[in-house]
Amino acid sequence: MGLYVVPTPIGNLEDFTHRAQRYLKEADLILAEDTRTSATLLQHYEIQTPMQSFHMHNEHIKLDSILALLKEGQRIALISDAGTPGISDPGFLLVRAALKENLEVSCLPGATALIPALVQSGLPSDRFFFQGFLPPKKGRQKKLEELAQLPVTLILYESPHKLVKTLMQMEPFFGPNRAVSIGRELTKKFEDTFRGTLTQAIEFYSQQPPRGEFVVCIASE
Repeated sequence: MGLYVVPTPIGNLEDFTHRAQRYLKEADLILAEDTRTSATLLQHYEIQTPMQSFHMHNEHIKLDSILALLKEGQRIALISDAGTPGISDPGFLLVRAALKENLEVSCLPGATALIPALVQSGLPSDRFFFQGFLPPKKGRQKKLEELAQLPVTLILYESPHKLVKTLMQMEPFFGPNRAVSIGRELTKKFEDTFRGTLTQAIEFYSQQPPRGEFVVCIASE
């Protein structure tokens, strides 16, 4: 019984634990960020548990009905399109609400993009700050100014169409020679990592249009 937060592969379908597969098969209901995206994964592993959409645009609306199911004793698994729910994905609202109702919540270990990106960056990994996505517009400059002062490795998520602009916005605050490591399409067929200075990264991605999803790791100095 209870709510099970289940990480799913961020790209490579082999990165899906036996325990995660079992929990999804044994659940009464799977809450998926996008049922169409998750259907590919579930079909691959022959998981036939019913799915229901649960994403940032409907989580407030569906919250009460899901809590009611949990109180009835149903086993509900929460997944996102890729990675661990709650990490730059829906999940926090439901977990918090379930805990307030004294319902059982359990999160399985599994795939997330930030850890492999950090470890393979070669930057110090003993202390780091995960920002996730930057504010889209309001407060963006102030946030970059604050982040540039942190004495730890910084980790950001960024989409391909915003990557170069974000790097250029960072340069005045972090300086042109700040070391960066940028992982692209982690665990997927065309995975690669750029390592160099901030200025070199801007030049590289200006000449080679970014494609895929990116994790940007920035040195503390």
